[in-house]
Amino acid sequence: MANLLWGKVYYKDLFAGFIREEPGDRVTFTYDSSYIEGGHPAIAYTLPVRAEPHISNNGLHPFFDNLVSEGWLEQAQSRLLGRREVSRFELLLAFGFDCAGAVSIIDPEPSDLSEAMLDMSDPKEMAVLTSRASLSGVQPKLAVIQEGGIFRPARIDELSTHIAKFPSPGHPDLVENEYLTTLAFKALLPDDEIVQLGIEEVEGLDEPALLIKRFDRGSEGRLHFEEFNQLLGRKSRTKYDGAHKDMANFILETKGCLPTQSYLLYRRILTGLLLGNTDMHLKNFAMFHTDGGLRLTSSYDQVAASLYNYKTLALAIAGSKDHPIGDLKGRHLVLLGEEFGLSPAAINMAAEGLAKNTEAAKDAINEAPLGSSDFKDNLIELMEKRWNGTFSLIGKALSKKQ
Repeated sequence: MANLLWGKVYYKDLFAGFIREEPGDRVTFTYDSSYIEGGHPAIAYTLPVRAEPHISNNGLHPFFDNLVSEGWLEQAQSRLLGRREVSRFELLLAFGFDCAGAVSIIDPEPSDLSEAMLDMSDPKEMAVLTSRASLSGVQPKLAVIQEGGIFRPARIDELSTHIAKFPSPGHPDLVENEYLTTLAFKALLPDDEIVQLGIEEVEGLDEPALLIKRFDRGSEGRLHFEEFNQLLGRKSRTKYDGAHKDMANFILETKGCLPTQSYLLYRRILTGLLLGNTDMHLKNFAMFHTDGGLRLTSSYDQVAASLYNYKTLALAIAGSKDHPIGDLKGRHLVLLGEEFGLSPAAINMAAEGLAKNTEAAKDAINEAPLGSSDFKDNLIELMEKRWNGTFSLIGKALSKKQ
């Protein structure tokens, strides 16, 4: 019988407990007694502090499952472990030092990593060899550190300061897309918190990358946050199985959350739709754990995905699943606002705010120091088409309801 996996779980620098694999597909997480006695916070909304173990009968608990890498990085890490198929628990143990948020997982008996199955000619894959970071998302990405004005790949047991995203083989202009879309997003919501990013070179790599400053890292180290997929207790693979209103319901029904957070989230979703971001799923929105309760993190992962023919919305909207963005009407956005518990005045205020800042968003795209003129024109044309076909009709839809 193969040895069962287990690891130590840390909250920031505090030992919080053990995660263990058991026969079958069962996994348990148990808080350490000293952590409980110290009155320390829960490592996850779905894993409250208690003496009894938290049991998952279907692999990793959703909180831990969402910490495991996805896509390109997951495949590279699997090859680094010496085989093409690796369990998510194995990946979590091997690469759980630099996860999203405040929690890390350490393998007390780490295995030697093999580079035999890596592409030795690919500098990005070789950088994976020296890192212990776990990052979600399907495109090529690495954890990096800014040091003396230079960006370099993070090494083992180093806490990264930035995430570097690279072009995807199927979407060579993906870096350009996220950069310009995020600039437009910031112009449309100038009073909101948006990730800081830029296009820079990473030491030792042969192509520019989109460098995103990690909002979950501060002067004192790790900051505690969870994606909505974790808050809602859902596995990583189910990030598309849900509706925007699931997040609103969580905010409106959870003690310590503020109703105003529902309005802020609604504005972000509207802005993403205006910019053609059809890939807004439950891992693309998150909340900080603060002393006053859960609060939205900075907005991130803004990509005009509809430019790549991803034409259906990732999450259900106003009761409609797999809704084509081209069929989105003003009434759908009004219904979405109602699902978020918003009044007609609040819905109209959100739409008017976007209307006021649309020209500023176009200017931000046009004046960006990076990005091709063709891509800029395509993004602006997409935004204008979305505004004229959907957003300009919100006021009319509200009048009809009244």
